[in-house]
Amino acid sequence: MKFTDSPVIELPVRTAVLSLQQDNGSLHVGTSVWPCSLVLVKFAERWAPPSPAAQNPYANLLDFHGKRAVELGAGCGAAGMGLYLLGLTDLVLTDIPAVMPALKHNLKRNKSVLGKTLKHAIVHWNKAADQAKSLSPPYDVVVATDVVYIEETVGPLVSTMEALVKDDGVVLLGYQLRSPEAHQLFWEMCERVFVIEKVPHQDLHQDYAYEEADVFVLRKKQKGGLTQDAAPDSAT
Repeated sequence: MKFTDSPVIELPVRTAVLSLQQDNGSLHVGTSVWPCSLVLVKFAERWAPPSPAAQNPYANLLDFHGKRAVELGAGCGAAGMGLYLLGLTDLVLTDIPAVMPALKHNLKRNKSVLGKTLKHAIVHWNKAADQAKSLSPPYDVVVATDVVYIEETVGPLVSTMEALVKDDGVVLLGYQLRSPEAHQLFWEMCERVFVIEKVPHQDLHQDYAYEEADVFVLRKKQKGGLTQDAAPDSAT
């Protein structure tokens, strides 16, 4: 595959370094590396076991041992590969066919760092009901970064998240405001399905705490139970 001349992004994860080849000449946004994926990985790196932090509020959340995961809109694969290196080893990366060449290229490019080629699959959010079955849900962890930018895809995206995540699972979401319309609809729909927790900015990795980017943890609302919503104030 031939890429246009685009910057290579290097992402250090503990003792490893991922090398992410972009294709900014592509017509698809998924072939660029977006900041939210880096912010999520470095947040996880800061707190994932064995973290040196004495008081670790994310120890259980980021203990990936024995957990199954799927990434939606994996793009160049930064978030999935980074979390794999932090212990999320039972993982499948998904995106649309147009982005697959870039994803496969980067998985191959980083095979020596990862020790294997990670599992990947084509998923269209608007066909989630059919395709979710082929992915053998539910999953303990659903990963998604910078996936909210087109209003028309918001409904299918939220439905896909809901279909794939376990009742007691989590969605790890790297988020940046891209479209006011998509933003408003996304959080309205999420509040119906999920309890929303925003990670305080001071808990992000100090070198990857971009003002525009946030990390959210979404958990399914338990039917008939008491829940608290914490919709994102920062992005309204």
